[in-house]
Parts: sequence; structure tokens; C-alpha cells
Amino acid sequence: MEDVKRVATRQSYGEELVALGAEHDDFLVLDADLAAATQTGKFKAAYPDRFVDCGIAEQNLMGVAAGIATTGHRVFASTFAMFAAGRAFEQVRNSIGYPHLHVVVAATHAGISVGEDGATHQCNEDIALMRTIPGMTVVVPSDDVEARAAVRAAYEADGPVYLRLGRLAAPVIHGDGYRFEVGRGVVEREGADVTVAATGLMVSSALEAAEALAAEGIDCEVLNLHTVKPLDADLVAESAAKTGRVVTVEEHSVIGGLGGAVCEALAERCPVPVRRIGVRDVFGESGPAVDLLAKYGLDGAGVAESIRSFLR
Repeated sequence: MEDVKRVATRQSYGEELVALGAEHDDFLVLDADLAAATQTGKFKAAYPDRFVDCGIAEQNLMGVAAGIATTGHRVFASTFAMFAAGRAFEQVRNSIGYPHLHVVVAATHAGISVGEDGATHQCNEDIALMRTIPGMTVVVPSDDVEARAAVRAAYEADGPVYLRLGRLAAPVIHGDGYRFEVGRGVVEREGADVTVAATGLMVSSALEAAEALAAEGIDCEVLNLHTVKPLDADLVAESAAKTGRVVTVEEHSVIGGLGGAVCEALAERCPVPVRRIGVRDVFGESGPAVDLLAKYGLDGAGVAESIRSFLR
């Protein structure tokens, strides 16, 4: 996939906010002194009167976002995933989730691909945390096209949204005609031997693995579950019934994230053997993002080997 265009979903987020701001003046963007990293600085430059820097005070950021939302304005509250889901969990739960306010918690720098920032900043627990909040929608875009569509869908949503974005440039796998819908998964590749359900950056890893395995006669059906909550349980069950085996792939802990959501759905609808690929109950470490993905088995080659092992 060397020749494929690559764009970090945090960049897509920042640019799409500017485009959205030209069409709508009823939303504000808040940040916690990370506007360059989260890419909200682009919105600040275009619409300074609709941007608020809350400083290095993420809990306050969420409280301010909640307060603004009660006035009828929509709000995008941006910071790193570790701070949005970790440090400010109580405020997101009680001040945004409990009153079901329309706040988009846009969390960048999620997962192991944060790279050199190391274990303290590599949030591999945020999907698990956010999907436990009643009424919270959890969206994990896979590429530039999907991230831009997700920003607009989040603006239109009813209630709180957790938008998980990455630091690493991700392969662009969708065209301009791609149709994104919250809660509806996408069949990226049809197959008959095993279902590979992925989200976020791991959709491209799953597709790369499927291509390699096809040369060995293994036919993978790849599902893009960009919305982890509400999960497209119908699509998952239909594919599982077709292939009889499911592999989940996520740049997140194997505990409580996409793998957990898929297993919960299948236990109720279509029990089949499942292999979960992700961060296996360990903390990350500092290093180049691409090398870390390979070390933790989250690149295409690693995903392919895990699928081979599962099928054996």
C-alpha cells in the first residue's frame, strides 16, 4: 500500500471543522491548549470568535462544553483521547452524558500509534470507557473520507458523540462517493471463510491482511465497523452466519472495545468462535508508530498471521 494517499484523521477533523463552520454558525470549538496537535487551530484561525481555549484543564473543558450546550449551541470539545476519556471521564459522564447534551468529544491521538509519546499518552482504553456511558455514540473513522463524513454526522447527531481520531497518517481507502451512516457498518470486502471486523486505522490493516491471505486461498470478509456504539449487530450476525468464524481487529485493548461489543452481539444472535486482535492487556511503550504497530501485531502482516493461527 506504498502508493496509497495517507492522511491522519485528526487532520481531516480540523479541515472539516473549517468547512462546516462556513455553512453553520451555531457551533463552537473548544480545546485544551492542544490546538496545533488536535488541528482545531485551523478553525481558530478562520473563526476566532467561535473558538475557546480552556487551557490545560480538561475537566473544565468538558464542563464548559456542557454549559454552552445547554444554551442550544452545538459544541466540539477537543483534546487527546487519554485526557478526554481518562482525566475527564466524570465530567463527560455526569455533565454531558447524563443530561444527554449535544457535545462532540473529539479525541485525537488515540491508540498505540501515538508512538513516541509513550504509554502514558497511548490511550487503549477509551472505547471501553465511552461505550459504557448511556446514550453515548462512539465513532472511530478509518480514513480521511470517513473522518470528514463523521464530523458532519456528529454535528447532526442527537446527544453526545465520542469521535476517536488518530495521530498517524492512515491510508485513504474510500472514494468521494462513499456513503457514511452512523450505526451502519460497511462490507469492505466480501468473503466466505472468515469474517474480519475492524474499526479505525485497523480497517486498512485488515484489508492488507485479507489481500495477503487471498493469495493463500483464504477468503476473508472484511467489515468496517466505524460505529462501535451503536454497533451494527445485524451486519455482524449476518456475516458470522455466512462464514462461521469472526476475527475482530482494533487499535485498542482487547478488553471492552470492539471485540467486546462484537462478542456481546454474537452471544445473543449468532454464537461462533471469535479471535480478538488488539492490545493484549498491556501498556504501550515509546517508539515509532509504524514499528509499534508491527511489534503488537497490528499491521497487515501481524493481522494476517493471527488470522492464520485462528483458522489452524
